[in-house]
Amino acid sequence: MVQTHVLGYPRIGADRELKKAQEAYWRGEISQQRLLEVGESIRRENWQAQASEGLNLVTVGDFAWYDQVLNHSLMFGVVAERFAEGAASNKLDQYFRLARGRAPSGQPVAASAMTKWFDTNYHYLVPELHEKQTFTLDSNWLLEEIREAQSLGYKAKPVVLGPLTYLWLGRGVDDVLDLLANLLLCYAELFSQFESLGVEWVQIDEPILGLDLPEQWRSAFHTVYAQLNQMADLQLLLSTYFSPLRENLQLAFSLPVGGVHIDCVRAPEELAEAAQLLGEDQVLSAGVLNGRNVWRADLQKWQSQLKPLADRLGERLWLSASCSLLHSPVDLDTETLLPAEQKQKLAFSRQKLAELAQLQKLLAEPVPSTATPEENPIAGNSVTERLQDSWRAQRYQERAVLQEKCWQLPLLPTTTIGSFPQTDLLRKVRRQHRSGEISELDYTQHLRAEIAEAIRRQEILGLDVLVHGEAERNDMVEYFGEQLQGFVHTGNGWVQSYGSRCVKPPIIFGDISRPQAMTVEWSSYAQSLTQRPVKGMLTGPVTILNWSFPREDIHRSESCLQIAEALRQEVLDLENAGIGIIQIDEPALREGVPLRESEHADYFAWAVGCFRFTCSEVKAETQIHTHMCYSNFNAIMEAIVSLDADVITIESARSDLRLLSAFADRNGGYPNEIGPGIYDIHSPNVPEREELVERLKKIAEVVPIQRLWVNPDCGLKTRSWAEVGSSLLNMVEAARTVRSELA
Repeated sequence: MVQTHVLGYPRIGADRELKKAQEAYWRGEISQQRLLEVGESIRRENWQAQASEGLNLVTVGDFAWYDQVLNHSLMFGVVAERFAEGAASNKLDQYFRLARGRAPSGQPVAASAMTKWFDTNYHYLVPELHEKQTFTLDSNWLLEEIREAQSLGYKAKPVVLGPLTYLWLGRGVDDVLDLLANLLLCYAELFSQFESLGVEWVQIDEPILGLDLPEQWRSAFHTVYAQLNQMADLQLLLSTYFSPLRENLQLAFSLPVGGVHIDCVRAPEELAEAAQLLGEDQVLSAGVLNGRNVWRADLQKWQSQLKPLADRLGERLWLSASCSLLHSPVDLDTETLLPAEQKQKLAFSRQKLAELAQLQKLLAEPVPSTATPEENPIAGNSVTERLQDSWRAQRYQERAVLQEKCWQLPLLPTTTIGSFPQTDLLRKVRRQHRSGEISELDYTQHLRAEIAEAIRRQEILGLDVLVHGEAERNDMVEYFGEQLQGFVHTGNGWVQSYGSRCVKPPIIFGDISRPQAMTVEWSSYAQSLTQRPVKGMLTGPVTILNWSFPREDIHRSESCLQIAEALRQEVLDLENAGIGIIQIDEPALREGVPLRESEHADYFAWAVGCFRFTCSEVKAETQIHTHMCYSNFNAIMEAIVSLDADVITIESARSDLRLLSAFADRNGGYPNEIGPGIYDIHSPNVPEREELVERLKKIAEVVPIQRLWVNPDCGLKTRSWAEVGSSLLNMVEAARTVRSELA
């Protein structure tokens, strides 16, 4: 009989128990022991959920207090020198210092850099390596979790990040493969520890096999896995996901491993070849359920397709989701308000476990004679052709002259990215409005008061271009999804984005349209309170698409163009209402890029075209901004230039301005205006004015000061007003200092 397992399970808890406990611990409201108890409870519930659906192995090691890559960095002793000074009094607090720059014990410090996990909206903490890096093993946390699962009677399958993928994700060393030999000593010791605990299978994740790898990296796989195979009497399940393997498919199956997991959702065409390449003693793990979406799987289709393979391989065929269920909400049963017609089409992580059990049973039965061959419902699209004329009528150089005359902004204009703190009172009022405890009028009056306070604070701080603060928005994507037709929303469909930050993506159920204006009322009210310009704030079409759960019956570009059309109507309404600076955020542009370079051109053709389409009809004087964060900008610079935004703001402080190099290194430099974030909003640390002055001077060395804006890295909704006020005051004063020195 075929076997079942998953690559990983959500660690936030069905009701975001981990988030709530983390933040309470950081605030000093609960003890560390209480936090540890919450983590233990979540792990046990996750294992029980897997076991109750008959999964043959339960996955251990997928739990993390903040991030799984950070788990490995701490396990291998990869800790930058700055964290040694003022270290925390215990391991967990030191862990949080690396993650966020601050913990209940220890001194504040610059947090680790953070970036996107391949093409997802999950963020990992980047390993900081150096040329003389040595690795030491501290695996007690993982061994304890294995013992914990075994004590409950579960057959534990620990999961670790493969050595090549771990090094690929790191920064700081030019030839990082030189560190490989020393790192493998840690894996040898770790695998020996696994063996001593009676572990049979180890899942070793190497998702970089889905990338266009340099030849030296492809060759390294043979060397590494030949050594790993000799380290202990263990079976290794080499796991890949997010992309077709293509030229690396044969490589993966040629390695001396006990089995290979492939993503049959992203690359269903590779299943047949994988079965042919499978060694006589290897298992094939087929990721047939979409770990990154919420739709129920077509189990009859998979029964028809997998039945011959199941009959031939038996227990050597494993069924799983395409990737870790980290990227899927936890449990559909917690949704009490979804209409039954919609709910029956969905499957969250808990339901995907049940689907694996159902498919396992179906493969033990004959295939019904009514079974039909698989059809491809999304082959081909014509969106790119429809976006040929999406450019604005005037070139940037012409627009810039008119905008400078229109807005009369000073050198180094200061602004923020858009959102201001979402206070406990604001969240309470929003809940009361949703539940009907307060009237629409009372809710509107409260939001107006929040907006007025945000404008007042910005004027006191001396910012040049203001924002209304987004008090009316629960989330930058969900807010728009709630007002557009074609979306449906969950009450508890949370997914981890990073650390304690969770998002609740809307679900695209049908064709998308805009029944009425979505932001004009709030922006117009804010503008009426001040003589300074107020930016209209929109989330871009690509980000709304990529941060939603998309349809699977049409090409993503079709949904993106529908969103772009709705946003274009909103942009024109904002302009007609007197809002002459409009920001259209696209932080998810990079994460939607296919991992294979051969597919980039098609993606950018429709993604960039949809962005331009939203603002293609505005006047030349209307200044279009966009914002991007945590991206490998070097790889997509030409696409960013093609967005043709008048001003782009980017994350750069947390990466110590490394991301800015992409904009400076481009031939001739970035041609439009740019605001590299000069302080990290994801850390609670308040930057000193002198620190910001130096950072701004450093930026001015690579970006012409006439095209330079001053702003934070990202939105400020997760910070407190005390942190925001001090940080922005220091930022504005730093801009004034540099303005006077360089003018």
